[in-house]
Amino acid sequence: MKTLAERGAALLERGLALSEPVNGGNLSGLARIALDDGGEAIVKDGPDPLAEAGMLRVIRAAGIPAPDVLAVDTETLVIELLPNGGGTAEAHLGRVMAQLHAVTGESYGWDRDYAFGAVPIGNRRSEDWPGFWAERRLLCHCPHVDGPLARRIETLTATLPSRLPERPRPALLHGDLWSGNILIDGSRVTGLIDPACYYGHVEVDLAMLSLFGRPGPAFREAYGPTETGWSERRAIYQLWPALVHLRLFGSGYRSMVDGLFDAADR
Repeated sequence: MKTLAERGAALLERGLALSEPVNGGNLSGLARIALDDGGEAIVKDGPDPLAEAGMLRVIRAAGIPAPDVLAVDTETLVIELLPNGGGTAEAHLGRVMAQLHAVTGESYGWDRDYAFGAVPIGNRRSEDWPGFWAERRLLCHCPHVDGPLARRIETLTATLPSRLPERPRPALLHGDLWSGNILIDGSRVTGLIDPACYYGHVEVDLAMLSLFGRPGPAFREAYGPTETGWSERRAIYQLWPALVHLRLFGSGYRSMVDGLFDAADR
């Protein structure tokens, strides 16, 4: 059976000269390959390489930095290797995210479902944003968590029609926007990676970005002002990735989930 690196080289119809694992592939295999013609690429698998390739192409079509899709099949995705030397790029990230969120869809959701590892992401289209968030992002966890937590989810979702905007503009979302999925080289963002795209309220990406860190004033100035009520909605949107982490990685994330429920209940 071919290794991930060998599958990637075969898709490119090149010989494999060298491969090395890449850190960061918690939910998928990830390798950097060197080819016999001197080229390099990143190879990964995942829940749905074809879907991920489609998302990357949509992001690039919007003029947003993202790796080019070099080859893909149902098991393997080969993408461009981008510079990732590190740095501080908050101002550029703010402009990049504003440009991404300027892309508007016709409804909430995406044309196909996706997954974070073993956790499905339901993306069936909807015209009702609070209903979409309740059904596709919160209630979907109830069969997989304990009774008290399921009841907290049910209680919160019953209040969403009065707490979330009914028809925010359906913006193009990255869907898994944290620092590990933002490639930076110097003062510029060189690529957004590992997307889980769909159309929804822009605050979803902003909430995820602030779950494990805090964007500074340079980001805020470049991105633009937040909508009225953002601070009250942030915890509601952060519950989706927190519940996903709880299901994927275990009880170490329970305190985060409980804290976000407490914040949302205030």
